[in-house]
Amino acid sequence: MPDVLLEQPVVTGPWLRRRLGVSAPTASQALAQLVARGIVEPVPGTSQPTVYRAAAAIDLLDAPTPDRFSSGRAGFPNSAQVAVPRAPALSSAMHRLLLLLLLVPGVSTAAPDPIEEAEDAPADPLGAAASITDPALAELLVDHWSWTMWSSPRWASELGLHQHDDRMEDNSPEAWARELQTRSSFYARALAMDAGALSAGDNRALRLLRLNLKSHLDRSVCRTWDWAVSSRRNPLVELGRLPELHELKTQADADALLARLGEVAGWVDQQTLNLRAGQAAGRVGIAETIRRTVEQSRETLARGVDELPLLKLEGQPALVEATRPLARAIAEDQILPALLRYTDALQYELHPVARPDDRAGLTHLPGGNDCYAALVRHYTTLDRSPEELHQLGLEQLAFIHAEFQVIGQRALQTAELATIFQRLRSDPSLRFETAEQVEAAARDALARAKAVMDQAFGRLPQAECLVRPIPAHEAPYTTIAYYSGAHPNGGKPGEYFVNTHAPETRPRFEAEVLAFHEAIPGHHLERSLSQELAEAPAFLKHGGWTAFVEGWALYTERLSDELGLYSGDLDRLGMLSFDSWRAARLVVDTGIHSFGWSRQQAIDFLVANTPLALNNIDNEVDRYINTPGQALAYKVGQLEILALRREAEKKLGMAFDLRTFHDVVLESGALPLPLLRERVELWVREGI
Repeated sequence: MPDVLLEQPVVTGPWLRRRLGVSAPTASQALAQLVARGIVEPVPGTSQPTVYRAAAAIDLLDAPTPDRFSSGRAGFPNSAQVAVPRAPALSSAMHRLLLLLLLVPGVSTAAPDPIEEAEDAPADPLGAAASITDPALAELLVDHWSWTMWSSPRWASELGLHQHDDRMEDNSPEAWARELQTRSSFYARALAMDAGALSAGDNRALRLLRLNLKSHLDRSVCRTWDWAVSSRRNPLVELGRLPELHELKTQADADALLARLGEVAGWVDQQTLNLRAGQAAGRVGIAETIRRTVEQSRETLARGVDELPLLKLEGQPALVEATRPLARAIAEDQILPALLRYTDALQYELHPVARPDDRAGLTHLPGGNDCYAALVRHYTTLDRSPEELHQLGLEQLAFIHAEFQVIGQRALQTAELATIFQRLRSDPSLRFETAEQVEAAARDALARAKAVMDQAFGRLPQAECLVRPIPAHEAPYTTIAYYSGAHPNGGKPGEYFVNTHAPETRPRFEAEVLAFHEAIPGHHLERSLSQELAEAPAFLKHGGWTAFVEGWALYTERLSDELGLYSGDLDRLGMLSFDSWRAARLVVDTGIHSFGWSRQQAIDFLVANTPLALNNIDNEVDRYINTPGQALAYKVGQLEILALRREAEKKLGMAFDLRTFHDVVLESGALPLPLLRERVELWVREGI
């Protein structure tokens, strides 16, 4: 690629719209006038929305070459000798181009109206009002979902709704204020409807929408956008997943990707501004989390622009090759400098004033107790106090520890709990040796699970599930695995991402339970079945409640034992390891955020009460600190599903059928636990 293309400012309409605060038509008109004057020129081979660069004849290329500096600082290992590029907020060439744009007649600073732009969405995107018979409720659901897709364009892309592919989310404080106002308006409309006049199905949809909106409004007190950052939640990780949302099949796909990339730098810079605003208001993350995020970012960015995960494009080879130079130019001129500015802010501004490890919880933030109360309600869908949940975790650990002693005697010839934990944690013979072994074990467990699913389920998903390694830039800093759902349009299968980093630390005995939880019969089966519910409103089909989603996946870990999927007692110890992990989460999450535990207290508790590997414990505690309340959902949801099953078995007796019970649990999507109970109890009454 010619050097001149790298030096010329590469811009897109959406990026200019964001920078100048103008409407989309105004940005297009401004660009058209600049083209006519020979100030900018379209990049050959693109169509609308077109990518532009400064015309070679215009003297805009006098920007100095970005300097380089050593980013090493005490407390930031592995980056002390790394030289990384540091660029100004905008090159002088880009500044001059923007000044020229501001001189174009008709360019104003009026921000675009998100509601007006959302009106261009399809009449009922992705079945927002599927099976709804009441016209007013149908209109409300369509309005709500159209706005949701407009305000969450990357999620829209994931779901196969592609008219927003050229945009990033507006993450400015003004956008957050508009979002709160819009949700309040939707909630008022929902409350004004007469639920008693609706059919049973419409009534349930209205109840779910009210709960959804109320939960969002309650959680707005947390203001996580201006303080929460971690190695799992930062621009580098989020942007690394862009390519899978943009399979390049047509030129329009490529243009949309380039337009979205044109908005990324502004989106990253706004993240930086948000964190500064949070710091000014007394809300900031903890030092260890920020240190890890800086280390992760420095190591990735130091590899250079060509190694940025967001440039690993997918699709038709010829189109990928034609698009990559343009994407690279945007990344080098705009995105890489923005990511470096973000990382600098973390390291030099936030880290020095970050909370120490002994002030890790929400209770140490302004409004933190109210925030945690809202998060507990959201993630459990129940009115449980932190004290109740803390005690529940301790009680569950007592039961699970007793099971450890029974199976430990058979598998390890000891019933001493501390000895069992130490052996499972430290015996090298129980660890993998290579990354390939980790991946192979995941594939084998998944294949065996697929083979027996018809024994426990009457309805199975159409979407395929594949095993993938967690990307290298993310793996050292994240959890042991996660699931990425299939795209509803069939464009991407479900993906079980397993962490193959440092395989000698990955226990063999946890490989099977991990696969069953993340893939089949856990997340992949439940999430795919939900997406395939033609009769469910889109907000439920593609969303749902964490207590159900994670409770189901945890429930299937023991269901897998019923189905004979564990290879032996060592693998059953893996099942107990995971169950103790989820019970201990109840204690640790509430300990950190309600009782003022330090980071080290949380680590020590997990070491004493679970056999989890130390690197897993370290990353998990970081997760609990930065995603408060989410860890509570697993055990609460599992216990409710188990309770419903026991009650159904008792009342139905010989008429109880496990396949039918599972189908009933899964047939309405991921419900709040009280509504799930209503659904199962109705089925039981009908069967008596």
